[in-house]
Parts: sequence; C-alpha cells; structure tokens
Amino acid sequence: MGIDGESSEMRAGAKRHASREDPDEASGEAASAKRHASREDRVFPGVPESDDDDTAVIVPETSGAAPRSREGLDHARDGAVDVDAGGSCGPDRCTCGEEAATDGDGRSVATDGAGVSNVDETGSLGDLEFTEPAADVSQNVDDGEPDVRVGVPEGVELDTPTYSIRSEMNDIETPDEKTWFMELDEAVIDEGRCIQCGTCVAACPSDSIGVGEDDLPELVKMCTGCSLCWDFCPRGGLRYERQWVITGGEDNVKGAGDPITEFSARIDDDWTDAAQDGGVVTGMLASLLEEGEIDGALIATESEEEAWKAESFLATTEEELIENAGTVYNQTLALGNLDLKRWEHKLPDDKDWDELSLALVGTPCEIEGIRALQDFDWDYQAHDEGIGAVEYTIALMCTKNFNYYSLMGEQLEEKRGVSPDEIGKMDVLHGKLMVYDHDGEMILEEDIQNFHDAALKGCDECADFTGFCADVTVGSVGSADEYSSVILRTEQGVKAWEHTEPKLDYHDLEDKSAVGKLQGWDKKKAFESLERPFDPDAPRFIDYTDHAENYGTATNPHDEGH
Repeated sequence: MGIDGESSEMRAGAKRHASREDPDEASGEAASAKRHASREDRVFPGVPESDDDDTAVIVPETSGAAPRSREGLDHARDGAVDVDAGGSCGPDRCTCGEEAATDGDGRSVATDGAGVSNVDETGSLGDLEFTEPAADVSQNVDDGEPDVRVGVPEGVELDTPTYSIRSEMNDIETPDEKTWFMELDEAVIDEGRCIQCGTCVAACPSDSIGVGEDDLPELVKMCTGCSLCWDFCPRGGLRYERQWVITGGEDNVKGAGDPITEFSARIDDDWTDAAQDGGVVTGMLASLLEEGEIDGALIATESEEEAWKAESFLATTEEELIENAGTVYNQTLALGNLDLKRWEHKLPDDKDWDELSLALVGTPCEIEGIRALQDFDWDYQAHDEGIGAVEYTIALMCTKNFNYYSLMGEQLEEKRGVSPDEIGKMDVLHGKLMVYDHDGEMILEEDIQNFHDAALKGCDECADFTGFCADVTVGSVGSADEYSSVILRTEQGVKAWEHTEPKLDYHDLEDKSAVGKLQGWDKKKAFESLERPFDPDAPRFIDYTDHAENYGTATNPHDEGH
C-alpha cells in the first residue's frame, strides 16, 4: 500500500484508458495523472524506502512530538487516516477508541522509542521546579556536609589530592634546575627573610606574583616555573655582593665602595624644613624634572589611610616632590610598582613608553634588584617598560628597615604610647631612633637596638649600607645636622649632581670614617647572619639546591604537598 492508498496497478490502468479517449479529455486526464504520479514519485527527506507494500513508512514529524510506531499510525498529524480499527483520527481528536499512553501526570509518553516525557498530548511544556542556586558555598545536592565526598564506595577513604599527586601519577621528579615560586616562598617569605623590595614581582614574566594584604609577595595565578623570581631575589638566588662588582668595578667591595666623589650638601630653601636632613634627594629629582632629564620619579608617599605607612608614588611635578619630602621607615615594594599602566594618567601623552625616563629612589636592596633586572634582555610583562625606563637610581643609606605594623603599632603606640597621628618626623641617627611631633619637638629618643624585634629579619643579612649599585647614595651619616652625605658612584650620578649643583650649599664630606665605620659594622652583622658564603667573585646566581643546603630548607617543596 502506498502512502496515499493508491496501487501502482490502478495508476497504469488510468494511463492506458486515457490513450483511447477524446484527445482533449485524455490530455487533461493525462496531465492529472502526471501530476498525481509526480506527487507519488516525490522523495521526502529522511523517509526510508520500503520494498514491502504491507510495511508502513512513517514520515518523521516536524512538530517535536515523539515518532509514532506502526501500531500508532492512527494518531498521525497529517489529517484523518482510515485504519483497520475503523476509526478516524486527527491532530485534535481521536475517534478510533485508542488513547495514547500517558504518565502519572497525564503527559503523553512514547509507546515505542525514547519519546518525550516533559510535554502533554498537545505539546505543552509541563510545570518545572528549579533548585535555588547556593550562595558562597558549594551546591548541596544531598542535604549532607558540603565538604564531604558523595558516592564513595564503602570502605574506601579518599584524601584531597595535593600538588604531590603529579609525582604519584607520573613518577617523574622535578628537575633541580626548575625553580618555582614555592621555593622562594619556602626559603624566604615563610622564613621571615623577605625584605619587601618587590624584585620578584617585577621579575615574573607571567605576572603571577602580586602583593598580599600583609605586604608580602604572594602567588595570584599559576606559576610557570621560570625561576626568575628566585634568581633575582636579594635574599634568594641573587648573590648581591657579586652584583656590586658587576655594577661598580672590582674595587667596589671595600669601605664605602668605589665612589667618584663625596660631599656634604644641602638645599637652601624654606621647604627643606620638612625634608630629611638637607633635602638633597628632593632637590636633585626636582632639578632632573626641570631639565627634562626625567618624566617622573618613583618615591615613597604616606598612605592616606594609615599614618606613617609608606606607599609607592610616581611624582611628576616639583610640588609633588616637595609634598612628599622626608623619610618613612618601612618598605614600599618599589619594584613591584613599576607597572606603567598604573601611572598612565600621570605620564606624558606625546611619548611612547619606551621613550620615557624615570628616577628610582629606594633602599640598597631595591637598587640591587633593578640593576640586576636591567642587565638581562627579558620580557617582564607588566613591569617591562618600567624597568627599562629607570635611568637614574638613588639609594638611601640603610642598616635595616621595619615592618610597619610592628614598629608603629606594637613598639611605638602599644609599648610607648606614641600614636602615629602625633608624629611629625622620624630619624635614625647616631644609633638612636628619634621621633618628633608636628611642632618639631622631640617626643622620643631611644637606642635603635630596642626596636630590633620590629625590623625585617632579612635586613640582618645585608652588607650593603651605602648602596653600592646606585648612581647616587644619600644619607645623614658623616655630615652635620641639616646636611646630607652624598656619594656619586657613576657618570650618570655625576650628571644628576651637575644639574643640581647650582641649588646646593656643599663641601667635602665631613667624616668619611663615620661612613666607613658603619659600613664595616653592617658587613660584620651580615657575616654573622648569612648562612651561605659571602663571595664577591662567585657566580651572580645561587642555585636553589645550594641555598637549601646552607639554610636547611626543603628542595622541591611542592612535591611534599606544599
């Protein structure tokens, strides 16, 4: 039986009859038969051919309803169809006496095949219930504890896999020469030896290292194991005493280094009252800006939220420099703030970033870091342009720096009753910590050794009091009150001095022995604290395995589930 019920024999008889009748009538009937045959011979997409006239071929429906079985042909959509049962059915009514199968909710289901179970007999979608998503926790799907595994076979205990699962799965040990941030974290940060210079942040080529709320470096996305954060850390892989030699010459490890010249100097201006000692750093930076030698200077500023807490700031005007004159005694992770995108709103619009020139003011360890980074042609991602832009470096003489919260909170406010809000100036001079109020009156003078617990532990390992790697070193040791001691180490430093010289009141350094004496004391202290050999002639970078052997830290701590 064909789809519309007409046999092929009937169609052939009609054609023979038409050939014997009236031509016009025959022609009309022939055309009708042709149209009829054309309709019969039409091939429907997706309809399988059948050689069995008794086998019904079901045309797939286009409405989304489930396909009908041969026995359910009486419920086809395309009009009423005569069936052996004697009924006539259409899409909106059924007279054959048979009803489609339904589920418990009265929705039709297929009697043969998968069918559709979420619609009723008219194709309407039934009522659906949705589970409200959980907020701030994992979705609880079984009313159990959110941190308990479900579906675990009885008697099986599963631990949350750590990083060590990599070794368990492939039985491959990490090569010793592959150093990760976790090694730096293990050997330096977790051990309290971090000096908060920010070199690791600047060195990371994948921008994977950021600064945490505790002002310490932390991993913010996956570490690639490039080893650069370890290599350039002055308390990790960077042999800082070798960096002195590379930067300043073979004689740059004795006394106060190998200076070109030294002065006691000050800026003679009213604004120097708020400056540290002679205001030479601020005056030098202002002169470089005025002469167009630099487009800005990365300095320290006081936080707007916390009194006497230092933060990095890019000064681009003399007014900004004067406003931030003075010294604050905590690190700013300066090198971690060399991302020029952060300062884009302050940079000149008519210069590409590779044309910019900046000055960097920092502690000796920060200058060691930037000079080491500049020695290598490497893509430092967000900090790349900033590292390349630094053309002038000014180091501040430093024996140690402090953790802000330990110094200002525990030592001064809690133990000595000095609130940070009442402090107008601080200074470390002649082995004393001196604190002044906003009227210039001294409110505290005490031996600096009494504040040792607030100092950064890693500072004890530093032998670089006078900033051997800097273009210019500035401090108070060796000069009278209101004067700064200035050491020029490079031709670039001399150039900065020449731009500033007309504004200066200066003379030969008053007490070179005082600088050398404190430098010697600082080096002796470092020798006592360093667990590794101090060797200016050794390779610049220290392998992590060598460092771990000296300091007793774990190798490949990530393989131990760090």
